[in-house]
Amino acid sequence: MDNNFVDYVKICCRSGKGGKGSTHLRREKSVPKGGPDGGDGGRGGHIILRGNKQLWTLIHLKYRKHVIATDGEAGGSALCTGKEGEDEILEVPLGTIAKDVESGEVLCEISEEGQEYIIAKGGRGGLGNWHFKSSTHQTPRYSQPGEEGVNEWKILELKVLADVGLVGFPNAGKSTLLSVMSAAKPEIANYPFTTLTPQLGIVKYYDYKSFIMADIPGIIEGASEGRGLGLRFLRHIERNSTLLFLVNADSDDVFEEYKILLNELKKYNPELLDKKRILGISKADLIDKELEEMISQDLNKRLKGKNKLPFVFFSAHTNYNLQELKDLIWKNIQ
Repeated sequence: MDNNFVDYVKICCRSGKGGKGSTHLRREKSVPKGGPDGGDGGRGGHIILRGNKQLWTLIHLKYRKHVIATDGEAGGSALCTGKEGEDEILEVPLGTIAKDVESGEVLCEISEEGQEYIIAKGGRGGLGNWHFKSSTHQTPRYSQPGEEGVNEWKILELKVLADVGLVGFPNAGKSTLLSVMSAAKPEIANYPFTTLTPQLGIVKYYDYKSFIMADIPGIIEGASEGRGLGLRFLRHIERNSTLLFLVNADSDDVFEEYKILLNELKKYNPELLDKKRILGISKADLIDKELEEMISQDLNKRLKGKNKLPFVFFSAHTNYNLQELKDLIWKNIQ
């Protein structure tokens, strides 16, 4: 298991306080009674998220509980504005969403390289006394204090960006498929829940083309209610353009198992049903040709109308139909 995959962090963001405005009065040898010339305070530092496509995880923020930007400096004489506080820039992987802890509101989603979003604004600098000068009040001896920064907890969550998401019960052969089709090396064992973190693999196709496949930990019936490991990982499926449903060929009823998986997704987020779908019947080496033919006929009858979707039998162990599966995926994501 990849312990470096961190997809959820909670951080305390403290933006900088704005600098105080100056109450300076101009005094020079030639001008003994100059007017107000106090400059404005500088704004406090912001805390900013910035997209970085080189990053895959939030591990670099896992142990950084407090992020603090510096305060703005006070204004000076001769209308000099104080220096702004330094911004704190947090580089995050594409697919990161920021939420407010108190309200749960989603503040932003970072989906492009270099995209920036201020998650905690620095306080504004106070106005210097020259702003308050008027015909009746020519030497104001007051200015504004700087505005306080904010001190708020934020949640950063990562949704994996991939072209194809693998959806299936634990032990449906998702990790094996990923390891055979790509250079990814997920942990593979013959017991449920081996995959505890999403695994990404780059699958090479013809002519230097490739696509990204994500193995998402197995959903079980009831995942959308928070049973098993499902719920935390279902959000990773939201970013995939195509969903590849995997059902074992030796299952009692391939179609029914597919419907259960579909129902879990629907309960979690009905919009997931708008994605393109493929049904992959894995471990086809465990059944003979005659049974494969019978299951095919049954699926052709039941996968009609609103249930219509392409399906393919394959075996990651014997490489049976793997090229057909790749072709089908490629056709779908184009």
